[in-house]
Amino acid sequence: MHHHHHHASTADGHHRAFAIGVALNVGFVAVELGYGVLAGSLALVADAWHNLSDVLGLLLAWGAAWLAQRPPTPRRSYGYRRATILASLFSAMLLLSALGAIAMKAVERFSQPAPVQGGVVTAVALVGVLVNTATALLFLRGQKSDLNIRGAFLHMAADAAVSLGVVAAGLVILYTGWTWVDPALSLAIVVIIFFGTWGLLRESLALAMDAVPAHIDPDQVEAYLRSLPGVSGLHDLHIWAMSTTEVALTVHLTMDRHPDDDRFLQALSEELARRFAIRHATVQIERSPPRHCALAAPGSL
Repeated sequence: MHHHHHHASTADGHHRAFAIGVALNVGFVAVELGYGVLAGSLALVADAWHNLSDVLGLLLAWGAAWLAQRPPTPRRSYGYRRATILASLFSAMLLLSALGAIAMKAVERFSQPAPVQGGVVTAVALVGVLVNTATALLFLRGQKSDLNIRGAFLHMAADAAVSLGVVAAGLVILYTGWTWVDPALSLAIVVIIFFGTWGLLRESLALAMDAVPAHIDPDQVEAYLRSLPGVSGLHDLHIWAMSTTEVALTVHLTMDRHPDDDRFLQALSEELARRFAIRHATVQIERSPPRHCALAAPGSL
């Protein structure tokens, strides 16, 4: 049996970016919520709650990244890497739970319109564009190599776009007096957040249930393993996410001739990492024939 792994560092080196991002967004949430109430803008209030969920999401991701770096223990042999998956799942559920209340309030505002100060809405939302853009830029460099950082970058970039939409609504209200634009935009924000969050929820739930990560084709992995020289069959193949950045694999390979040294296994581990980004592989080699593995289903070899 061979065990090969490489520990990816979730958000390693980005703790300062998380700290600055959280501080910027906490300050802006307070400003946006306060001015949203004063200006009578449901769009600002909705966006403020959205940004608050972003703060909680950043805190969850930050805390999960810290937990993921803690060493394994005899009781928790994989450490706390799964915390990154649970954090993204909880963040998605938290955000979705707030959307219903925002949507109901927006529908109510259509039937009971209220005055909206377009100038205040425009100014505050413009600050939101700057804050969200600055936060997104904090994660720009690391988003190409780390899925968590990429998620933070894309999320904050999307928030900047939503705030830009609020700016547009404020200008429309300021120059036309069309107060219905405010609840209409609130519903648009709900729709945008829902579709973005639904994908996150589905992916997080799948990873929490040990599904094969979406970026890996299990058929391609199996085909590669079967193509290896000397391999006559395989069974008990499992591929799952240890965290949002680490993928693990276990498999039993049957071979007519057992390798004399570890070069075969070393090359296999390196190729799994290169082709599929699977860096935590455990491979068990069994002689064929005879086949006595209790985990081998009939016809699976």
